Amino acid sequence: MKKYFQFEELGTNYRREFIGGLTTFLAMAYILVVNPITLSLMDIPDLPDSMRMDYGAVFVATAVAAAIGSLLMGVLARYPIALAPGMGLNAFFAYTVVLTMGIPWQHALGGVLISGIIFIFLSLSGLREKIINSIPAELKYAVSAGIGLFITFVGAQSAGLIVNNDAVLVGLGDFTDGNVLLAIFGIIITVILMTKGVNGGIFIGMVLTTIVGMIAGLIDVPGKVVDSVPSVAPTFGAAFGAYSDPSFFSTSMLVVVLTFLFVDFFDTAGTLVGVANQAGLMKENKLPRAGKALLADSTATVVGAIFGTSTTTSFIESSSGVAAGARTGFASIVTAGFFLLSLFFFPLLEVITSAVTAPALIIVGVLMVASLGNIDWTKFEIAVPAFLTIIAMPLTYSIATGIAIGFIFYPITMIVKGRIKEIHPIIYGLFVIFVLYFIFLK
Repeated sequence: MKKYFQFEELGTNYRREFIGGLTTFLAMAYILVVNPITLSLMDIPDLPDSMRMDYGAVFVATAVAAAIGSLLMGVLARYPIALAPGMGLNAFFAYTVVLTMGIPWQHALGGVLISGIIFIFLSLSGLREKIINSIPAELKYAVSAGIGLFITFVGAQSAGLIVNNDAVLVGLGDFTDGNVLLAIFGIIITVILMTKGVNGGIFIGMVLTTIVGMIAGLIDVPGKVVDSVPSVAPTFGAAFGAYSDPSFFSTSMLVVVLTFLFVDFFDTAGTLVGVANQAGLMKENKLPRAGKALLADSTATVVGAIFGTSTTTSFIESSSGVAAGARTGFASIVTAGFFLLSLFFFPLLEVITSAVTAPALIIVGVLMVASLGNIDWTKFEIAVPAFLTIIAMPLTYSIATGIAIGFIFYPITMIVKGRIKEIHPIIYGLFVIFVLYFIFLK
């Protein structure tokens, strides 16, 4: 095993890899709570049960998708990169596709499954790299930043920090409310931990906030620590049933699938390159075994969709494991083991409320908007589509709308500026698709 994972060449050992894998798990364990709450729309009151995914089933799907994805990444690509259902894409799934567009969650899972299958094909054929290279870097950065603002807004809203205001649309919530104060405490403690560079700061912040909430009587104390694994039956295989419904095949679903595919494309690419660079695994500015890494990512998305969760993608939190010493795929195998073990601790996670998860959403949003610094704001033809992409996501409560507006304005401003030769033909195809999106969506 040491030879397969190249322990000697990379200057590592089992102890370092184990600690790195555990560190990565702690850094991203918040997804076990945030993802079920997001996909089940628990923070949105007065919704019909048909719109809500089963919390326990999504929890299991999240853990299983993360375990299988991380295991594949470790064994096939041999990278210290863990996977799980991605932040941003789960918000798009729940708040845009299901809540705003009114698409059944079963159809949304069907869209995730199709995007995963397409992703596998693109990964095996080599087309993925060509498509990624056709999208201007500025729009990639804008999409990431926009999603960061969107999930921050979702977190603030779910915790009651931001509420409806008939005069100006939004306003501050009731800062005398116990749950709002608990969320503020969570934000403060998580910010302190992250600023101090504590590994797993987001997860530890959630744990401390939960304990304070229990002491204050705002969160129920779990009756058990360990219990049987919840049933995955309510969501398992639901994606396949969507294809028998003729309404699934529509322009709006095409945009949904493209959005799942588009965001996962760049989330994965950015994470792979970023973490590989940090670990010193890049060779001549190229990523060895990139095809296997992409195959692991896309296969995890397909598995996750079948079990019942949104798109699975590589997590940038893997960088915390690398900082702790991880250099090989053995660390990812360790992380996968901890995700499987977490299945039996569902009672501890079931009591978590939106006041606890909101700080995690807000902090992840902070990390995602860091990409704003990579956009050249001095060039107006770039600044306009980038800004509209970013600002439209929180203002329209739709990631897809933000992406669509950005890709419509980009070719317009570039053509007017006389930079038509810099526009890839694929961009024109996306322009047409997104124009049709606005015409036929309603």
